[in-house]
Amino acid sequence: MDTDATIRAAMIEAALRQLTGSSDHDVATRAVCEAVGVTQPVLYRLFGDKRGLLDAVADHGYERYAALKDAQEQTGAPVTDLLAGWDGHMAFARENPALYQLMFTPRPWSHSTARQRVFDLLVAALVRCAAVGALKVEPRTAAELILSANVGIALHHIAVPELFKDATASHLMRDAVFAGVLTRPAGQDEGDPLQSAALRMRAQLELTGTDALESEETALLLRWLARITEPGSRQGG
Repeated sequence: MDTDATIRAAMIEAALRQLTGSSDHDVATRAVCEAVGVTQPVLYRLFGDKRGLLDAVADHGYERYAALKDAQEQTGAPVTDLLAGWDGHMAFARENPALYQLMFTPRPWSHSTARQRVFDLLVAALVRCAAVGALKVEPRTAAELILSANVGIALHHIAVPELFKDATASHLMRDAVFAGVLTRPAGQDEGDPLQSAALRMRAQLELTGTDALESEETALLLRWLARITEPGSRQGG
């Protein structure tokens, strides 16, 4: 006898197939139930309603996205990995346009965590960049800028699919936003040296911690570093 988890997974897959194959990228709950061989009350019990089913499909999309990120080799050069991550994001959008739109286009009353979890993956990549002195703004601020640009151009390419054939526009957008958040090559950084040092120390503490301080001392140090690195933290005294 199928368990609820098995039925739930089958319904998510059926909804994804319907989403991908439909001209309007919509899902009919009755068709999903028929594809799995269950009644609509089962859908309501497992997902609440159609919105809950769509949220589940979007979150399933995150699992696909994360699996691709896990498969992406880390080179030991965080900025190189960040560049590859942008292209990987565009490739995911190209290969899964309907699912991508479900994940990243705002939907009223949605409770999907897909976008936030993608954002968290990007923050982790940017913390690695900060730890080697390659970031000139706080990682979460950098992530907001990068993800907004990446999603924006990916959705534009989905609307005009032939744009995916030429990466020029994507790379111009990438280079423009990266220039705003990444430091210049060694010796050419025009940023605040105190902020750069604080960003690097904060990232190192978040990555590896330290045995030299008690946990309360580490928390206090992180608080001080955040005041130095976060936008507007030193305005007004």
